Amino acid sequence: MSQVDTQLEELKSEIEAEIPSTISITDVKYEGPELVVYTRDPKEFAGDGNLVRQLASKLRKRITVRPDPSVLSRPAEAREKVKDVIPEEAGVQDLDFHEDTGEVVIEAEKPGMVIGRHGSTLREITREVGWTPEVVRTPPIESSTVSNVRNFLKQERQERREILERVGRQIHREEMQDEQWVRITTLGCCREVGRAAFILNTAETRVLVDCGDKPGAEGEVPYLQIPEALGAGAQNLDAVVLTHAHLDHSALIPLLFKYGYDGPIYCTEPTRDLMGLLTLDYLDVAAKEGRTPPYDSAQVREAIKHCIPLEYGDVTDIAPDLKLTFHNAGHILGSAVSHFHVGDGLYNVAFSGDIHYDDTRLFNGAVNDFPRVEALVMESTYGGRNDYQTDQEDSEEALIEAINDVHDKGGKVLIPAFAVGRSQEIMLVIEEAMRSGKIPEMPVHLDGMIWEATAIHTTYPEYLRDDLQDRIFHEDENPFLAEQFNHIDGGEEERQEVVDEGPSIILSTSGMVTGGPIMSWLRHLGSDPDSTLTFVGYQAQGTLGRRIQNGWDEIPVSDFGSNRDGRTSTLTLEMDVNTVDGFSGHADREGLMNFVRNMSPRPEKVLCVHGDESSVQDFSSALYHEFNMRTFAPKNLETFRFK
Repeated sequence: MSQVDTQLEELKSEIEAEIPSTISITDVKYEGPELVVYTRDPKEFAGDGNLVRQLASKLRKRITVRPDPSVLSRPAEAREKVKDVIPEEAGVQDLDFHEDTGEVVIEAEKPGMVIGRHGSTLREITREVGWTPEVVRTPPIESSTVSNVRNFLKQERQERREILERVGRQIHREEMQDEQWVRITTLGCCREVGRAAFILNTAETRVLVDCGDKPGAEGEVPYLQIPEALGAGAQNLDAVVLTHAHLDHSALIPLLFKYGYDGPIYCTEPTRDLMGLLTLDYLDVAAKEGRTPPYDSAQVREAIKHCIPLEYGDVTDIAPDLKLTFHNAGHILGSAVSHFHVGDGLYNVAFSGDIHYDDTRLFNGAVNDFPRVEALVMESTYGGRNDYQTDQEDSEEALIEAINDVHDKGGKVLIPAFAVGRSQEIMLVIEEAMRSGKIPEMPVHLDGMIWEATAIHTTYPEYLRDDLQDRIFHEDENPFLAEQFNHIDGGEEERQEVVDEGPSIILSTSGMVTGGPIMSWLRHLGSDPDSTLTFVGYQAQGTLGRRIQNGWDEIPVSDFGSNRDGRTSTLTLEMDVNTVDGFSGHADREGLMNFVRNMSPRPEKVLCVHGDESSVQDFSSALYHEFNMRTFAPKNLETFRFK
């Protein structure tokens, strides 16, 4: 019998000693970080609302209780009883019974009403039918991404269980090494923005944190090929942690599966869905531009299949000597500050990912409250000494003024925006400004993936700012369903109709003008002096967006019009170009400093990454002088030993 099997037998005995003798335990298994307990008496288990909580606290493990398949009632019989228990106002859309695990997946418009106060309705469902309920939200805006991910995971349910069982045994294996140390190797995004990738190494475990590309720099990928990165190969990684779904952090996650990786990806649930959306679009854009993508859609599906979603605040074992906790990063939907607890109190490392420290219209600000952090890997995108963004209220007024000016001229406001995050922030500003009469009502056209990304936001309102959650829960108040928003399907004829109509606002991907629908809009509107190109997000060095921002008015565009010949020509920009600061998903210099200032205790060491060379050096110097801590502005391919 293996060490893990022995451990499971011991856990089964411990559980049996803690629960009433009337409850039988038939099996105990690991599935990923969770301990799954099978019982012939699920109704009795559900009768005590504190029992699972007490077991989890005593065993210090995440516990799921499932009925033994032998005691399940027939789905047809259970279906009616489940419907009788759930209030009609919950808006149940579907019940999906899985006899292999004894789970019933309940899709509802109002999941909170299915869950009940402190899980009371869920326990009542189990008491009535024995099945273990799992609840998912019906998206208020139909999302093909959410639907496809859910259907795919349903089809792959058996293989996914096998993956989770294998991962669970890996997590809970016996430690093989006596020595203890912690190292971080920088594989990308050092003294640059993009291609984020780091290896967190202990004597026992090797974890990859993020794996992205570099915007506007084709072919510049993280240094995955060096021995310090993947060792003997991608299969040498124990886990991958994804802080958020933006492509400069996620684009090359599927490539790992092409290289032979077969382990878990830890991320939040919305990050999983957004990664699927953005990486598939990444492949589509590469194909349209005549480039050979580094992987195909099969690897994207593998990545999704291997995702283990975690919620903010859940402390989770991901290796014998590593615990991971995600905290809200305030950057985009599902973005997470990733906190690693190494060993039995040996060391604590936090990776900020990308953060926004103050509240925005979309999100509560980043969390920086940790029990311990000895080392912090900190983004520095706006870490330069002069990188202070405009106050949010002033930024919104500047955008409203710009829209009114263009409307009065009869032109159009073209806003390049990231599909995820900035677009929804701008939509909220525009919706409120039109509702309050600050700008005239006019069509707001959403091109590219913006509408789909917005649908995903409404699927996970619990990740949004508190007051916005409340509005989304009430369909008639959902700001994203305002009638002025119009989804463009991407056809040139539809874009031409927009060009021919009166004043309007156009939000289009890509946010850094590196391809996608924005190029078509520039061809349509670039020569119109009455229209304006308005930047609201960060433009990385080397991107066309940065060049236009810096004054370029002769820009190369490929002709993918009706003849689709793809030839490149030069377009003279006659439309106005302006920048409205303050809408970035990144904290500015003050926000970054406050993130560290308000940590208690503060870290001993900080690695300043994810910023242009001057930004990371300025920020590193400022932290050293302000807080007297050891700071570094590392280059790519450096290794830091912390313990």
